[in-house]
Amino acid sequence: MGLTSPSSNNWNVPNALSVARFLLAVVVCILIEWRLLFPAVICFLIAAGTDWIDGWWARRFQQVTKLGRILDPFVDKVIICGAMIALCAVPNSAIAPWMATLVVARELLVTSLRGMVEGQGGDFSAKQLGKWKMVAQCGAIVSVLIELQYATAPSWLHWSSVGWIIAAILLTVLSGLEYVMLVLKKPQ
Repeated sequence: MGLTSPSSNNWNVPNALSVARFLLAVVVCILIEWRLLFPAVICFLIAAGTDWIDGWWARRFQQVTKLGRILDPFVDKVIICGAMIALCAVPNSAIAPWMATLVVARELLVTSLRGMVEGQGGDFSAKQLGKWKMVAQCGAIVSVLIELQYATAPSWLHWSSVGWIIAAILLTVLSGLEYVMLVLKKPQ
């Protein structure tokens, strides 16, 4: 399946969902800042769920566009990086600034590599490790948001957050290295 022609309409269901996810990402960050954590969890889960839906829809109904190939990963990065940065400002959050910085750095690096490879006509599709990274990051954010709703969180919830965060950080680093290695292996 190829991209639709550049002249075709970019305003389709997958791209509309990506725009909606972008708006939800902004709302999530505002809700975290206002300490409305339960509504933030709901908005975040809707945004994360529609990420899967827009990709499925684009492939199923052959609505993959150049705009969508840029917009979808961009919005993913806004959702994850925005929520992590916002959580750094919340007292007692398990998300430390260095963690958010590492995630943002990885996303900037991968975006730069994607632009370079696709600018040369190559394919830079998401890899399985990158998809698992996104799942772990989403799990960490949801777990931390839920934990922060309690004055004294149950210990199992705290350790769940720690586990998700460790998985997210490890997969962030490993998937970033995977993309770097793929680029270094390709002949220039």
